[in-house]
Amino acid sequence: MVYETILVKIEEGIATVTLNRPEVLNALSNQVFNELADVALTLGADDSVRVVIITGGNKVFAAGADIGQMASATAVAVSSGNHPSHRAFNLLENMPKPVIAAISGYALGGGCELALAADVRIAADNAQLGLPEIKLGILPGGGGTQRLPRLIGSGRAKELIFSGDFINAEEAWRIGLVNKVVPADRLFEEADKMAKRFAARGAVALNMAKSAVNEGLRMDLEAGLQYEHKCFSLLFATEDQKEGMKAFLEKRPAKFQGK
Repeated sequence: MVYETILVKIEEGIATVTLNRPEVLNALSNQVFNELADVALTLGADDSVRVVIITGGNKVFAAGADIGQMASATAVAVSSGNHPSHRAFNLLENMPKPVIAAISGYALGGGCELALAADVRIAADNAQLGLPEIKLGILPGGGGTQRLPRLIGSGRAKELIFSGDFINAEEAWRIGLVNKVVPADRLFEEADKMAKRFAARGAVALNMAKSAVNEGLRMDLEAGLQYEHKCFSLLFATEDQKEGMKAFLEKRPAKFQGK
């Protein structure tokens, strides 16, 4: 697929997906969602890719959904549509490899929801995050009412959703919305450093660990513990497990092959 709204670069096992609609502050249209869904499937199936970074570039992550596309929509059209944002975000969230959101500038509405679909979020110190949909007479419809409470707790999530206010990077870090805040000129350096650290681990174990967390959050504790044990057990059938433990006993770095 030829992409028109995103750019994709792959280097040393790290894929960087950059939203590329600067003229509208990377507003998320149906085309963007469809291209994000396709790239999630493509990169997820590419064994040469170990980690994915999602970004909007130096100035803005994504300033929300394309309101011009939404303004004239009817309830029937919205309810009976194919929900392209849900499909894109679900595919990104459930990719069999880590996804890092590198956030600079605005990450608002759908942009914030896109960041929530990542596994880890790194924010530049100029970042502003929020879910302002309530100010438009709607609510976050791309997973914000579900992923945000699971990440930061229902009370803080409701405050952000009910007010529609923006918060800065430091506040986002304080409440657990982002993992790390760094100077804007070091954002991509830090994202790349984290990606390389993840990429050095066993790919199968990363996949299983991500699945254990994501699936476990959808279960009660006992079911989650059983699922975790299943994932743990299956890893003993991998070459990476044998290599990892052998390397530990031999006091040398492991050389994982993703098998």
